[in-house]
Amino acid sequence: MTTIHANGLSIEGRTQDGIRVLTVRGEIDDDVCPQLSTALHVEPGTQPPRIIADLSGVTFMDSTGINALITAYHAVNSAGGWLRIAAPSPPVERILHLVGLDALIDCHPSLEQALTA
Repeated sequence: MTTIHANGLSIEGRTQDGIRVLTVRGEIDDDVCPQLSTALHVEPGTQPPRIIADLSGVTFMDSTGINALITAYHAVNSAGGWLRIAAPSPPVERILHLVGLDALIDCHPSLEQALTA
């Protein structure tokens, strides 16, 4: 398990059944977006990546967080894998819907559902 802490953001990463699960807590803004991008980074030449971003503990996300998720989605997709969002908090779910990101990246109401989809 890996943990990243930065300016009120916490990202805990673990692997479950070959899926990288990132549990994100706090606010995602310009100050901490590089840490989120690092956590979502896909190493070239690895197995098709499968990543779930559990956003249940995220209270705020601005456009830099949206851009980090879009960039990660394209990288993962290009490598033959997938990215899913699990349990976005109500304010984050609203943002995802307003910008249409929920139409690009599969969003699931719970981590369990994201793991088994």
